[in-house]
Amino acid sequence: MFEFKLPDLGEGVAEGEVLAWHVSPGDAVTEDQVLAEVETDKAAVDVPSPVDGVVQERHAEVGEMVQTGEVLVTIAEERDAEASEADGTEDGTTSEAAESDGSAQAATSAADGRVFASPSVRRLARERGVDIAAIDGSGPGGRVTEADVESATAATDETDDTDDGPTSVVSKVSDDDDGGPTAVVSRVDDEGDADDGTAVKSAVRSVSGDGQQTERRDQTLATPATRKVARELGVDIDAVPTDQTRDGQPYVDEGAVRAYAEAQEAAQAADAEAVSAEGGAASAVATGDAADAAAAGAGTETTPVETSEGERREPYRGVRRSIGEQMARSRREVPHATHHDRVVVSGLVEARQRLEPLAEERGVDLTYTPFVVKCVAAALEQHPILNTALDTENEEIVYRDARNIGVATATDHGLVVPVVDDVDGKGLLELAGEINDLVARARSRDIERSEMQGGTFTVTNFGAIGGEYASPIINVPETAILGIGALKERPVAENGEVLAKPTLPLSLAIDHRVIDGADAARFVNTLKAYLADPTRLLLE
Repeated sequence: MFEFKLPDLGEGVAEGEVLAWHVSPGDAVTEDQVLAEVETDKAAVDVPSPVDGVVQERHAEVGEMVQTGEVLVTIAEERDAEASEADGTEDGTTSEAAESDGSAQAATSAADGRVFASPSVRRLARERGVDIAAIDGSGPGGRVTEADVESATAATDETDDTDDGPTSVVSKVSDDDDGGPTAVVSRVDDEGDADDGTAVKSAVRSVSGDGQQTERRDQTLATPATRKVARELGVDIDAVPTDQTRDGQPYVDEGAVRAYAEAQEAAQAADAEAVSAEGGAASAVATGDAADAAAAGAGTETTPVETSEGERREPYRGVRRSIGEQMARSRREVPHATHHDRVVVSGLVEARQRLEPLAEERGVDLTYTPFVVKCVAAALEQHPILNTALDTENEEIVYRDARNIGVATATDHGLVVPVVDDVDGKGLLELAGEINDLVARARSRDIERSEMQGGTFTVTNFGAIGGEYASPIINVPETAILGIGALKERPVAENGEVLAKPTLPLSLAIDHRVIDGADAARFVNTLKAYLADPTRLLLE
């Protein structure tokens, strides 16, 4: 029997909720056939079978949470049945049973040349030019994960690199004059000679809450949002001290990551002073303050709520929890400022009315959204400061070349943001068709995680539901988001008369660390010109 455990579904997802089963006990399945649909923090994911066989047992019901690494389904492999028929002796039966656990299964899979990997991982390997059969899978049962492919890609790049830089780094721990632990990093060059560590510019050491050296873990459970924060802060999540566990595995939350990052920054500040005083010695000394900060942030504050009779509870998890964590992080870190304006869009309404029948002939539903997205891209080209990301780790503003516009979409399972890549290079009908497709698949939970990544600017159309102005929350690390109110006729003063004209309210939220109010106003003025007369786009 093969016990298939829930694999890492992307970015080290710690758990998933079973949304639907596509197989039942007794069903025959083939490799890569979808077994179940599982919702992670970001999206619903199809979980394929890694083997051919017959489903024996499902270990979770619809609506239940399954931890990464827990058994999801038991499958009797075809070769198990063949072996049982060919060899009914006690020795043969014992041998087959001994190979049913996860580690033996991985070894057997390697022996017969099969590779356990999801279709998305296989596609990633092809895109990276990596032989997936040569990768040692780190997932349950030897399954190859996205992280394995990325590691193999990095290893290939390092092998191909012709630079004479260091090929490995050796870390050793000694005691400084004050009795505290010091981590000295030495470099090994291509000839195998190690220097004394003075050439290394910085050394970062893992410290626990009591200031002691901690061992780096092999595996850490965390939500995708937490891992994203760790990457942005330059934190090795496997080195973050934690006393939290989930099913026996270390679990790290966002609060612990941030506290650890602050502790590391304090330690590195001490390093800089030490380097300056000692002529460039590379050492990292744990201070009491840094250790206390790491200990203080080991957990996050919780708010218990009493339930009265007649009230109900529902789990706060999956996409809803991910949205909450992302919004809280954005409001906590980003100083938002919102610029409101309104534009008369008679030209936009007329343009859509003219083009809508032509679009219908080509089978495309032409809404106002592609017009707005196209106008936004044109305005971003003239005001590139709004098409940026803030790299806080390196203290740099990153100007994006591509204009990849996210379209916020309300679904029955929460807010998701599909991304339309390379808006500049697409025509209006192509944009309309792509947006309609992405939105439809987002609402049916049939959208890939990769289709919600890589955005440089976001548009949210709350006016489709109702309302005029709002203060939308920026989708970090982006630095701006545009809210669109309801398009309808409103009174407009023109040449001493009050006329009813179609108008569109605009709400532009900016990251005030990067974008000034004047930049926001100029961007909105340019956008208004395009929305008022979309034919101006023909000049671009």
